[in-house]
Amino acid sequence: MTADPAVPARAGRKEWTALGVLMLPLLLVSMDVSVLYFATPAISADLHPSGTQQLWIFDVYSFVLAGLLMTMGSLGDRIGRRRLLLLGAALFGGASAVAAYAPNAEALIAARALLGIGGATLMPSTMALVRTMFRDAGQRARAIGLWSGVMTAGVALGSVMSGLLVQYFWWGSVFLVNLPAMALLLVFGPLLLPESKSANPGRFDLVSVPLSMAAVLPLVYGLKEIPSHGWRVQYVAAVVAGLACAAAFVRRQRTLPSPMISPALFRSRGFGPAVALNLVSSFGMMGSAIFTTQYLQSVLGMSALEAALWALLPSVPIGLAAPMATVLVQRGVERAYVVAAGFALAAGGYLLLIPMGRHSLWLIMAACGVLASGIVMVMSQMTDLALGAAPVEQAGAASSLLETGAEFGGALGMAGLGSIGAAVYRNHLPAGTPPAARETLGGALAVARQLPGRTGDALGAAARAAFTSGLHAAATAAAILLALAALVAARTLRGLPVRPVAEEVPAADLEIRVPS
Repeated sequence: MTADPAVPARAGRKEWTALGVLMLPLLLVSMDVSVLYFATPAISADLHPSGTQQLWIFDVYSFVLAGLLMTMGSLGDRIGRRRLLLLGAALFGGASAVAAYAPNAEALIAARALLGIGGATLMPSTMALVRTMFRDAGQRARAIGLWSGVMTAGVALGSVMSGLLVQYFWWGSVFLVNLPAMALLLVFGPLLLPESKSANPGRFDLVSVPLSMAAVLPLVYGLKEIPSHGWRVQYVAAVVAGLACAAAFVRRQRTLPSPMISPALFRSRGFGPAVALNLVSSFGMMGSAIFTTQYLQSVLGMSALEAALWALLPSVPIGLAAPMATVLVQRGVERAYVVAAGFALAAGGYLLLIPMGRHSLWLIMAACGVLASGIVMVMSQMTDLALGAAPVEQAGAASSLLETGAEFGGALGMAGLGSIGAAVYRNHLPAGTPPAARETLGGALAVARQLPGRTGDALGAAARAAFTSGLHAAATAAAILLALAALVAARTLRGLPVRPVAEEVPAADLEIRVPS
């Protein structure tokens, strides 16, 4: 491949059509995070997994995805982003078919792990290809706004789609919906997507692969388990081990002639703050989810499908947030202030949760809409800033680092805010509450159903009130953190230019082949 001077500085109809093709894998990868939400009872009845196997069916996808993002982003920069995308699409489609017809729990766990590998190839490849196709800064910002909106919508749609499919078909259908989209990508990807890779990638360091996974997997595992089971020794040890491996990984990257993640990325003005602030925004998004879903189901008494359908309502303002942020920046409003406003808006969403009582459906819907809109404004701008600041030949590594940071942020949000809520919940329960009821609201309601008459009703009411108090405390902490992030963003991002990518990329550093 050679750098093609015919690559247009501004994207045309072909590039925007190609963006639509890229949205297919992005939507499905984000949906697969939550697609088993309603399928679990049917899977349990059919495959009879043990408790441990059921947890792995749920979690192995996100663990493998998080562990391999950096590896796959760097690999795409070396072998070609389109090639890796198409290989990932084939793997994702094949693993979906295996998962749909899995004869036992072990096969389903293996298929979910393969889906995680496929997802890890798709996510950084799509973002890196957006960086390659949209060389004009304004067009790239609009494309990334759409990318962010689809990513956010996919998580919400996954649970609803699984509920509808399981209701009318069988649990395997939640995986088969992936096949048509992946087939379309395999057909139209070679026709519409350019191939691009670094012209001088250097040697791929195999030692960095297991070292990066040893850094990411224990951290994500420990942080996700702490909210549910508390600060047990094994989870704290996992976090400490992950941090130690992360330190070793960073040290190795600083000494290698061709690192997987180049330290030079952080010397680009804006890249480091973009990764850090994107992590904080993911903290805010996932930290709220752990409470709002429980509130809808356990406090308001909705069924899981009813709660998921209500959770779609905040998606209406979310769809407008990223394009609005892009328009403001393009009309001359400094990005620092737009991002600060997004954080402030998200903090305001958390503040709306503080006066919420036990019958506040519309208030929690408004809070979720305001919160998520602010977060999406931040995420879209931070993604655009990180990709614009990174050299285009390292777009895959840059996007994978951004996504890995988001995974950490989500896990930290669930662990940190979940721990605050759990501590307040236990503290507000009356003396003499059974131990099983002191762990979680779900456990308390299960105990209450086994108690006679008014005793059970009283325990259920006390547990719901205690949970709401825990939600208030967590919301207060999150609002303070996001308000501080707004101040940091206003200070660190001030004065960053918005430059056309075409002016930033030396042709010698990037190999591009445009489909004829």
